[in-house]
Amino acid sequence: MTTSPFATDNPLDALTQDELRRRTSLKWRAYAPDVLPLWVAEMDVELAPPVIEAVTAAMRTGDTGYDYGNTYAEALADLAKRRWDWSFDPEGTRMVPDVMLGLMEVLKVLTGPGDAVVVSPPVYPPFFGFTQNEGRRIVTAPLTADFRLDLDALDAAFADATGATLNGTGPGSGRRAVYLLCNPHNPTGTVHTRAELEGLAALARRHGVRIVSDEIHAPITAPGVAYTPIVTVAGAEDSIAVLSASKAWNLAGLKAAVAVGGPEAADDLRRIPEEVVHGVGHVSVIAHVAALTQGTVWLDAVLRGIRRNKLLLADLLEEHLPQVRYEPTQGTYLAWLDASSVADDPYRFFLDRAKVALNDGRHFGPGGAGHVRLNLATNQEVLTEAVRRMGQAAKDASTGR
Repeated sequence: MTTSPFATDNPLDALTQDELRRRTSLKWRAYAPDVLPLWVAEMDVELAPPVIEAVTAAMRTGDTGYDYGNTYAEALADLAKRRWDWSFDPEGTRMVPDVMLGLMEVLKVLTGPGDAVVVSPPVYPPFFGFTQNEGRRIVTAPLTADFRLDLDALDAAFADATGATLNGTGPGSGRRAVYLLCNPHNPTGTVHTRAELEGLAALARRHGVRIVSDEIHAPITAPGVAYTPIVTVAGAEDSIAVLSASKAWNLAGLKAAVAVGGPEAADDLRRIPEEVVHGVGHVSVIAHVAALTQGTVWLDAVLRGIRRNKLLLADLLEEHLPQVRYEPTQGTYLAWLDASSVADDPYRFFLDRAKVALNDGRHFGPGGAGHVRLNLATNQEVLTEAVRRMGQAAKDASTGR
């Protein structure tokens, strides 16, 4: 008989709410102690033992200097080959401090102030704020009603971004433009298919738009659902993806990421300034490398817990909040809930009336109103209590209490 390497059968079940409330990071400290936080993408999880051991060893030996070498990219390449049958040369990558900062550094290489960045809302809020802070113009190509890429909307948006006409054959004004892809997509959990990405790549190539992809949620997909790296897609040879172990292994505060380009993007990656690489922390790299090379057993256990919680959420909503629309997602550990029938502002309603903190759907751009994003990466007790509170609040409101 084999035993689990974790304190429980699933790392999501290892910590009690009292233990979680001892944490001092954003998720558990941003709201009052009587609020259940199911919002920002931190997992309520026992960390992977190899990560704990690697960081502890670094502390004991004083291995806290500047990062050196290419161990992160090598570890990522090894994982990519094992889990996704994706081969790339670690020497052709570029280290960046984290995924969003890495995406912005790539944008600064590929575009200039006033150029357009196309996004597909509802989408991760920093896609709007960060790009606008860099002086780029946002053009939206919303997802379809079932949260897939809308090629017609993208065609129109790419034409707008470059100044082309829809029936043209290439860039119009000569202005540079980027499509900021989220793959898998946050907040909807959509995992784009290879066929969808090929259609995207063909459009981008025709319009002269470069694809830059946030692939931080790549390791988190449902059984039987394949993640497709954008740089492996025919027609996307000039695309760039930024990946990190931070979301899948709960290492958001240990910042490190890798930018990986297709064969036609090598020169662009080399143009990312050297000082960007110096923003990567050595202890962060140690933790991420341990996760990528030794933490896949832990990851698989967490993925089972996430799948369980997706189904549990569906059952809980059916029992307590049947008016909320939800479908278990293909990727990420996030749930996108249509709660428009509960309140005009469901985020504020659930916070004030149920003491449950979710993400406000309006922050995700067009299509987000009436929605909230719920973080499923918690234990069953917290999730159950949160939905019970939400359901009771909705019931009380409907009866005038």
